Amino acid sequence: MNMTDKCVDGFIIPVPAKNIEAYRQFSAKAGAIWKEHGALEYIECVADDVKPGKVTSFPQAVKLEADEVVVLSWIVYQSREDRDRVNAAVMSDSRLEMDSQAMPFDGKRMFWGGFKVLLAM
Repeated sequence: MNMTDKCVDGFIIPVPAKNIEAYRQFSAKAGAIWKEHGALEYIECVADDVKPGKVTSFPQAVKLEADEVVVLSWIVYQSREDRDRVNAAVMSDSRLEMDSQAMPFDGKRMFWGGFKVLLAM
């Protein structure tokens, strides 16, 4: 399969710094479920060098508060069709609790989207 046939879901999430370990645990569980249903990769990254910009930036995009850090995440799939199948399976998996009250972050300020790979090296 051609690398550009793959599909990626990308996420930007503000996470309270005090909740990073809880977020890591939540993500480890979620990532295992995504991979079990067919995702190729599940990556979570904590901001190490992101600063507010003059016009836009990661901190501005999520309205980052002083006690929060930005998390950049992505999930890789074989194709758009596979992404749709995997996400449907994950969203109906009873092991993944998506209760906003139990989340270690503010889901209202998270944003995400699906992307078709343009170039992979």
